[in-house]
Amino acid sequence: MKNLSITTRSGRQVDLLDPQYSQIDIGDIAHGLAYQCRFNGQTSRFYSIAQHSLMVASILPDHLKLAGLLHDAAEAYVGDVVQPLKVLLPEYQAIENRFTQAIGLRFNVNLDHHPEVKQADLIALATEKRDLLPRERCDWDLLKGIKPLDRLTLPMTPEQSEETFMRTFFALLEARQRKPVKTANYGSQLLAA
Repeated sequence: MKNLSITTRSGRQVDLLDPQYSQIDIGDIAHGLAYQCRFNGQTSRFYSIAQHSLMVASILPDHLKLAGLLHDAAEAYVGDVVQPLKVLLPEYQAIENRFTQAIGLRFNVNLDHHPEVKQADLIALATEKRDLLPRERCDWDLLKGIKPLDRLTLPMTPEQSEETFMRTFFALLEARQRKPVKTANYGSQLLAA
């Protein structure tokens, strides 16, 4: 099969079909997410996946904040596909899942679909729908019973969201080193952040 890899901002070559944790870089993730707009760009103002991830992390208890911050990290490598299309692309989902596993391994964080992270993701989605999709008139079944946050979503520039994402990531790593939290069990592999 033909070599299917991408070159990231840091210059790393990342295999799309078989990503390795050693190919994963937090700077590439922060940059990639900061420069991708949510909702396929159909928002009233630019609003990045990085900022969405920051919102999700802010909703969660301390022990899940890193998982919340990285819950969409695979999209830095494979792009964001709108949900209605994603369900029609099972191979995309398989590739995205391989990246999610590699990212979890790289940063020793369990990125399996934790119910609290999924709930925070839905709260963020309801908030973003209210604030950034003002012309959306349809009710979304997956948001039934989900209350948006009281605070208004104020979009950051890509540069601001990248910087805030990086700062938050390193603060969460530092907090984890001070007070170990339950993380994914990936055997004896040592992972340097």
